Amino acid sequence: MTRTTTTTRRTLLTGATAAALALTLAACGSDAMSGMDHGAAPAATGPAAGHDMPGMSHGPDGMAGMSHGPAGSSDGLAAEQGGYRLDGALAGAEYRFTVTGPDGKVLTSYQPEQTKEMHFYAIRSDLTGFQHLHPVRSADDAWTASLAALQSGEWRMYASFVPGAGSGKGTGLVLSRAATVAGQATPVPLPAAATTGTVDGYTVTVAGAPKAGAAGELTVTVSKDGQPVTDLEPYLETYAHLTAFHAGDQAFAHLHPETAVTTGGGGPTLSFHAELPKAGDWRLFLQFQTGGVLHTAALTLNVAA
Repeated sequence: MTRTTTTTRRTLLTGATAAALALTLAACGSDAMSGMDHGAAPAATGPAAGHDMPGMSHGPDGMAGMSHGPAGSSDGLAAEQGGYRLDGALAGAEYRFTVTGPDGKVLTSYQPEQTKEMHFYAIRSDLTGFQHLHPVRSADDAWTASLAALQSGEWRMYASFVPGAGSGKGTGLVLSRAATVAGQATPVPLPAAATTGTVDGYTVTVAGAPKAGAAGELTVTVSKDGQPVTDLEPYLETYAHLTAFHAGDQAFAHLHPETAVTTGGGGPTLSFHAELPKAGDWRLFLQFQTGGVLHTAALTLNVAA
């Protein structure tokens, strides 16, 4: 082997090593941003209140805010994603907001998802006070979510929708902003992880062991007085709606139902596709309907890394 050949190989190896190091540092920087906590902002007083930095990545793939898109979507903690932007403010018991598209204009076209053009969620930083609403759209394409009374503290408001126009047409997005409700807040400790939760005499039992960032399945069984429940009624084109929020940063996940609605009642066991982006404790909220009454059961699920 000549000295020239040896020198050339050493040069190539050095360049490859430098490139690998640069990629590693870039990945570390991305991961650090994805775990950033975007906690409460000052009380919302106008459209720009609670503004997050445009273009900031909050997920492992840099696709901030996306929840119902392809695998690898992120945690719903961004106010802007792919050119779509959420602006809103609390006004008493109402949250008024708009969504603008990549062209900078208010979005006027939406594709219904589970029968609704817009799903809206509110939750306090200690994961209490969960609300899932379907806002009203006005003639100027602004939205109003009429909330139940909010306790003092730091909240996050989420808008979940599918654009019917623009570069993100047909892609599900979840955008959110922080809001503050004035007054002395008394945090509620997060209940310990458990496989069961109760509401209105019903018991829901969750089975499955999802891992952070990986697709998995959860099954939920509904019973009452020790007997399986088989009279679940369709709610939003399914027998149950399951939403999860991560303890500490309020990351969002919607667990998609896999059990088809058929004639007659549903239950007792329902299946959900689960992709929870982070390890740790998640607070799950299962909504199901019987006798025309909507029930919301909650429990804490621990997700392994």
